[in-house]
Amino acid sequence: MSNHIAPHESETGLADLRSDCARMAPHWVVPTKIAATPVAPSLIHGVTVPPASARLIDAMSEYGD
Repeated sequence: MSNHIAPHESETGLADLRSDCARMAPHWVVPTKIAATPVAPSLIHGVTVPPASARLIDAMSEYGD
């Protein structure tokens, strides 16, 4: 006899989850898309980025490269 306890697994599978989402989708409200207005860099104050994070982002390629 083993005292091993299996990890808790969901009782529903992926197919059930997708079915539930598809059934609920017509009830979800989709907000009207609001275009973001660009903000001049001179108006952005109080944002600090650690140098290591800035280097990491700078070293990343543009999306789609």
